[in-house]
Amino acid sequence: MEQILPLLALAAPTALVLVALVARVQPGSRPSAVLRAARLAAPVALVGAGAAIVHVVTFGSVSTPLLGLDGLGFSIRLDALSVTMLALVAFMGGVVLRFSRNYLDGDRRHGAFVGDLALTIASVMLLVLAGNVLHLAVFWALTSFSLHRLLLFYRDRRGAMLAARKKFVAARAGDVLLAVAALLIWLSYGTGDLVAIAEAARSGVGGGMVTAATLMVAGAAILKSAAFPTHGWLLDVMETPTPVSALLHAGIINGGTFLVARVADVMLTTPIALHLLVVVGTTTAVVASSVLVTQSSVKTALAWSSAAHMGFMLMLCGLGAFPVAILHLVAHSFYKAHAFLSSGSAVEVPRVPSAKAGAASWGSIILGFAAAGVSVLTVGTLLGVSITDKPVTLGLAGVIAIALTQLWAVGFSAGRGLPFVLTRVAVWSTATTLAFFGLELGAASALAGAIPVEPLSDPVSLTLLAGVLTAFAAVVTVQLRLPALAGRPGFRALRVHLRNGFYANAYFDRLIRGWAADRAEPSTSVRNAS
Repeated sequence: MEQILPLLALAAPTALVLVALVARVQPGSRPSAVLRAARLAAPVALVGAGAAIVHVVTFGSVSTPLLGLDGLGFSIRLDALSVTMLALVAFMGGVVLRFSRNYLDGDRRHGAFVGDLALTIASVMLLVLAGNVLHLAVFWALTSFSLHRLLLFYRDRRGAMLAARKKFVAARAGDVLLAVAALLIWLSYGTGDLVAIAEAARSGVGGGMVTAATLMVAGAAILKSAAFPTHGWLLDVMETPTPVSALLHAGIINGGTFLVARVADVMLTTPIALHLLVVVGTTTAVVASSVLVTQSSVKTALAWSSAAHMGFMLMLCGLGAFPVAILHLVAHSFYKAHAFLSSGSAVEVPRVPSAKAGAASWGSIILGFAAAGVSVLTVGTLLGVSITDKPVTLGLAGVIAIALTQLWAVGFSAGRGLPFVLTRVAVWSTATTLAFFGLELGAASALAGAIPVEPLSDPVSLTLLAGVLTAFAAVVTVQLRLPALAGRPGFRALRVHLRNGFYANAYFDRLIRGWAADRAEPSTSVRNAS
């Protein structure tokens, strides 16, 4: 049984590859054979993920070489991290395939679309099961290539072509970075096996090539996660069918966070790479969360939301809080898949007009910060999370406190009195804080042994964490004072810049159009002139 279960885990991607092969035979409309194969593949994938979970729970972690090659060729790794990701991808993939059954019903390329979708999901599964750096790099690239086919499903749409080209440039840069990083890691440690590499990294083995490799891994993760200012392609892939958007935002884009967590022990040998993730991740989270509230398009707002979440996950990884990052990844995947798959019915939701709320007073904002901070600090202390032993964990809880400040400030400024604040706001604040600490401790316990579970506590990391809290507190303060700021000319100008994402995407558009797009099709001005 101990030898059979890891092989059963391969049933998940294998079933989806078979769907892709069937789609080659029946790529057109009404693809009955493809749809039947996809209907069978979804439960098979879940069974394979279940077998992987059973193996890890019963027998522990294992690395199984494939093709008779050990440490260099392809192998699968079953541990708490990989089976968590495999189960997530299997479930989400089944939902997306089921949605695609009716979504493109009657389309002349329905079968080909389902096949490409299945191949992409299988590539992601093989990526999360990677047991060595070669396997990791190969399926990292294959995931991007298979996604590219889906992004070009509507080849007659100029917007889709431009978005695919932008994604292609970012993805190829990430592929090259990871391929070189994998080579440097193999040369530094003398093996490609991820378990052996992690053990050597924990023992202090490093060096110049490892430092270069970790910086390249960080760069690849940033590009995959659509971090600012490389985020432009994520905003423009809305020309693709909705199932692709759901799969991209709920699954593939999370590859950056998974990559950093998968090689976390190596990343910990190079603090500068982690500090880079904190800076880029925080900048992305702050900018994207500010821009998204200015968007009128549902899908564009969801894209900015994904960028903000990806930035937050990179920031968590940079602080060494890998279990919290994986926990956030899982939660974000469920939320974003539902958001995209239900986006088409958003216009059917009745919008009830509400009275415009005024700006929160400075006094209520200060009281809100104080009350939320005391609430989080009290709950953390009662649970044994002290500021001296686990400063970063408590600091991350401070992010929750900053978010809860809005609840407290509105409660103080609503004029409903202290009893309302104590009975309603305090209860919700305490419950949210308890949920955070409970989930954080649960994730650390579940993932122990697969990835490092103790956040960093060095002076530089603590300083960066203070900067993170300051940036988030500033954003929340502006949001609470927004009604008072909205009428000021300077703020109206800032809103225009925010709505356009500080024009980073426009510069990327100009670069790509100059490189390829204008060669493929005459510009609008030329057509009009003719």
